Amino acid sequence: MTDTTPKFMRKGELTRAAILDVALGLASRDGLEGLTIGLLADKMNMSKSGVFAHFGSREDLQIEVLKLYHHHFEQEVFYPSMKDARGLPRLQSMFTRWIKRVTMELASGCIYISGAVEYDDRPGAIREELVGMVKAWQEALRRCVEQAVECGHLRADTDPQQMVYEMYGLVLALHHDARFIKRPGSVGRAQAGFERLLESYRAATAAGGIDATPTAKIAVDKTA
Repeated sequence: MTDTTPKFMRKGELTRAAILDVALGLASRDGLEGLTIGLLADKMNMSKSGVFAHFGSREDLQIEVLKLYHHHFEQEVFYPSMKDARGLPRLQSMFTRWIKRVTMELASGCIYISGAVEYDDRPGAIREELVGMVKAWQEALRRCVEQAVECGHLRADTDPQQMVYEMYGLVLALHHDARFIKRPGSVGRAQAGFERLLESYRAATAAGGIDATPTAKIAVDKTA
């Protein structure tokens, strides 16, 4: 099939994608508020007006960076997990992949977590975008817990929202201890906490009969 897309459009799209990749790296390191058009222009060896040609404003750029981060999160955590069986196997996969991504981000930082600190009391479009993304992920986890209950893997009286709250708490604690305190063994503690959490909600009839893949152990740097 002949590619009829004008060359200047293809080049513009490639340039925009390259700018966003660099911007995502800067935002992961310095936070979304640390991301400026001037700094990005320097990194890209472009003029400020050249960067502005692809993004109408600094806020538009920040929101596009958020969307790119969310896209990577979905591709690495959510969609692969959906290939696993409904119920506990899928929930375990979600948490394992989530932990793996957080662990990979220890050198830079999780934009969901750092963004929450930056925008917890700062209303506006960026905060709304970020809140929507985090809520979407929590909702996906909640649905997965509900499916585990429906499949008989978790107790019928399981409170899905409470379980998601506790899972989120484990990830926040991991990010704090591994990235800020740099406490060895933090990943293992997060994994152990999740296993204990599962046991507290596991249905008695499923304790010995469920064919669920154990939470995978993740190889990480010793500082984690």
